[in-house]
Amino acid sequence: MSVRTRDSLGGRAAIAGIGATEFSKDSGRSELKLAVEAVRAALDDAGLAPADVDGMVTFTMDTSPEITVAQAAGIGELSFFSRVHYGGGAACATVQQAALAVATGVAEVVVCYRAFNERSGRRFGSGVQRREPSAEGAALGWSLPFGLLTPASWVAMAAQRYLHTYGLTPDAFGHVAVMDRRYAATNPAAYFHGKPITLEDHAASRWIVEPLRLLDCCQETDGGQALVVTTTERARDLRHPPAVIAAAAQGAGRAQEQMTSFYRDDLSGLPEMSVVARQLWRSSGLAPADIDVGILYDHFTPFVLMQLEEFGFCPPGEAAGFVAEGRLPLNTHGGQLGEAYLHGMNGIAEAVRQVRGTSVNQIPGAARTLVTAGTGVPTSGLILAG
Repeated sequence: MSVRTRDSLGGRAAIAGIGATEFSKDSGRSELKLAVEAVRAALDDAGLAPADVDGMVTFTMDTSPEITVAQAAGIGELSFFSRVHYGGGAACATVQQAALAVATGVAEVVVCYRAFNERSGRRFGSGVQRREPSAEGAALGWSLPFGLLTPASWVAMAAQRYLHTYGLTPDAFGHVAVMDRRYAATNPAAYFHGKPITLEDHAASRWIVEPLRLLDCCQETDGGQALVVTTTERARDLRHPPAVIAAAAQGAGRAQEQMTSFYRDDLSGLPEMSVVARQLWRSSGLAPADIDVGILYDHFTPFVLMQLEEFGFCPPGEAAGFVAEGRLPLNTHGGQLGEAYLHGMNGIAEAVRQVRGTSVNQIPGAARTLVTAGTGVPTSGLILAG
């Protein structure tokens, strides 16, 4: 894969199985048990056994290593195991690495997983705590002393600049929150099932860090999600129609930091997602008009608007109107604001369901789905096709 040329990965691998635990605020069990439950559910969905697996991929921010999960799930020998860095930015990249492995014959069946007690255990929303010294962490030293201690505070800086640049008010973000909760309200797996909100509810929610309100921020979740990746040929013989990986990409922008890239020339966009977008469009041969459903990483509402603009669905500064008009179905599972915060892995599962035609909020004729991973950090994306 190169930021300059088209790659040859598209069409050679597919997601053949998806599985998850329930999404809660207190799972009552270890993160390892959550991971194993999700992995076994994904294998069962694909119609495969633990013995079929020879590869595992997860996130660096994980307490359940690949080898430990494999052992606990009854998986035998592995020829491939890997981790991807940068929190939620790793979500789609786990699938990319799995696809690279099966497309090149390094492995035949690879399981990607993420499991954590993010609400009852370590809460990522609490910000920097007990961080080990690192060159990467040194960048935070320019922000922490001034009170920028949490993800919400880091994103608020970019969100404020976005509003200023385009002459908008914080109400612009409300369209994303309302959309997500509308879909979550009809999704029995969502934490906010049966609980839609209005723009008035958004505007009345308390400030977290201006211009972000409570309903602009994703929830915190205990749970696990796993995905099974294999060759497209093998996937066609399994239990469900395959979700073919039409394109996969990672991206980091110039002057990239982890959530605090405040010294870029422009704070009103997401250059790392622009890198991903260019690769996905080039490698798939598709354009925004070809996408039927978008599953966009929504840890904070402003970054959903910026992603739509980076991908070219609408001009800069016009994404709020794009969402309000419903020009593209987005986050049909309810997103991380409405369903669960699983570092984006549950969004990939929803993209698979849309391609299969089995989503509880199914979009008729959904054949191509765009999925993105966490923004504000080095990130990744996928295009899945039927």
